[in-house]
Amino acid sequence: MTLAEKIRRLPEAPGCYLYRDSAGEVIYIGKAKNLRHRVRQYFQSSRWQDVKTSELVAHIADLEYIVTDTEVEALILESHLIKQHQPRFNALLKDDKHYPHLKLTINEPFPRVVKVRRIERDGALYFGPYLPASLADQVLDLIQREFRLRPCSDDVFHTYRRKGRPCLQHQIKRCLGPCVEGLFGRDQYWEAVRDVRLFLEGKNRDLARSLRERMERAAEELRFEAAARYRDLLHVVERLGEEQKMALTTEVDADIFGLHTDGRRLALYLFTMREGKIVGKRDFYWEELPPGDLGRFLAQVLVQYYEAGDYVPAEIVLPCAVEDRRLIERWLSAKKGRRVRIVEPKRGVKRELVALAVQNAKLAFEERFRVWRPEMSQVLEELARVLELQQPPQRIEAFDVSHLQGAEMVASLVVCENGAMCKSEYRHYIVKTAREGDDYGALREVVHRRYARVLREARPLPDLVLIDGGRGQLHAALEALEELRLATLPVAALAKREELLYVKGRAEPLVLDRHSPVLHLIQMIRDEAHRFAVTFHRRRRRQRDFASELLAVPGIGERRKGMLLRNFGSIARIRRATVEELRPFVGEQLARRIVEHFAASHPSSGEETGQLEFGH
Repeated sequence: MTLAEKIRRLPEAPGCYLYRDSAGEVIYIGKAKNLRHRVRQYFQSSRWQDVKTSELVAHIADLEYIVTDTEVEALILESHLIKQHQPRFNALLKDDKHYPHLKLTINEPFPRVVKVRRIERDGALYFGPYLPASLADQVLDLIQREFRLRPCSDDVFHTYRRKGRPCLQHQIKRCLGPCVEGLFGRDQYWEAVRDVRLFLEGKNRDLARSLRERMERAAEELRFEAAARYRDLLHVVERLGEEQKMALTTEVDADIFGLHTDGRRLALYLFTMREGKIVGKRDFYWEELPPGDLGRFLAQVLVQYYEAGDYVPAEIVLPCAVEDRRLIERWLSAKKGRRVRIVEPKRGVKRELVALAVQNAKLAFEERFRVWRPEMSQVLEELARVLELQQPPQRIEAFDVSHLQGAEMVASLVVCENGAMCKSEYRHYIVKTAREGDDYGALREVVHRRYARVLREARPLPDLVLIDGGRGQLHAALEALEELRLATLPVAALAKREELLYVKGRAEPLVLDRHSPVLHLIQMIRDEAHRFAVTFHRRRRRQRDFASELLAVPGIGERRKGMLLRNFGSIARIRRATVEELRPFVGEQLARRIVEHFAASHPSSGEETGQLEFGH
């Protein structure tokens, strides 16, 4: 694959990119929020003026990339890769001393937490890095407020220990006061230390739940300043919940595997972690998987891989269970000389690392096995051949119906032009005449409404109408088109699960190869129509539920409800409105009644905004 083709196929995702020269040496490593956009910028000469970048671009012969979940993770991974490869174009640009860490001094009798910018082998525990740097200060403040470990230096600690009285930090409830014997026991203090360690290791769900409960209780007791403080602390904890997976807090040696399969083909992706840092990657491919399940296949792969190599990590992290796990663990432990664990994590940082490896395996699979994917013009030509159309369908319009046990029936229309979704032309429909639960009647109605309007406005007809459904949905759409004398318009329907393609004029459905680009295109359009219909249906249900809730307020009828909606625009804005904002429309007494009603029914306002999402 040429460099230009690799750039064109880059994902629009955060990650790191590695440039190599003609000799295969890594000459530059960078990170990006959007890999495709960032890498393309290097080859748009008008954007670059400095000599160094021009020289870099002149030496680029190949590139690799690793996707991450967030840009922060990409930044940390970039630092680790630069340390490993030391590329000449950015050897002096990255230095971990700029990244703050938190140090838990468990090597002291009464540990404390301090912010540092250099990691040393002194027996303490280090957590981080924290990005941005202010986040480390916020975490440190949270620890002092909630866990109240001593913030003072050893000199200050021993000074107050000699005086026999605690300092001001204890009096303002920011320190447990271990400097005074008898004030706080060593066992109790170390219990708080263990809590801090769990928190810094990212096991903070229980803490977040506790903060939320305290925030809500303070709000109920009208202690708004305390509630705001708990809210701010909760935000800090939730931000820390986005684990920085590229820099684990412990120095672990592990191999993390991810895989992606489609039919008999498989891509296996391996992250190599040394001392808690991702330092390398490898990928492997199989065009014909051997018989048996993935657990047996993965067991054979592990034995072959580690039998050929000299190094065995302490942990092997897998996406699924492996056959003969204990037997392989014993063999690997004997080979390494110490215990080796094979784990299939269900939650936590390791599970997120496996998910990241799986994501990279999927991208590698696409590059390896679908490189032959034709241009969209060729896909449309093949679609025309399959459906026996006179010309490739440049414009495809797709319909789907959504409801919940017949209630709130809606439909969607999505448009695909030259293989790309044209979201500005998406449309929603509220089903008006069909009976509840009558999918065929609803589809017949919206197809008729759509093309009756197209004919009235003398707009061009689509080259193909696609229906989400089977034979019954196809016939319903054909009936609507025949009433409009559009019987010649090509129509097809794609049924879920079996993925059978029903085509007008054919007695039997078409069964396309599951790897066919034609099937992938039709599935993409069908799935988009389904997503758009479901989104609209959920929005209608929220509107209905909120509107019913407004009518539950004593004194609010249909007339006042309509008046409030006209002036505020949505139920969500009414719910957030103050007495002063409501008073001009309903008076003082009713305004207070509305505010009290929503405060009682939605104490944690803001979780459900009620805003209307159209999906584009």
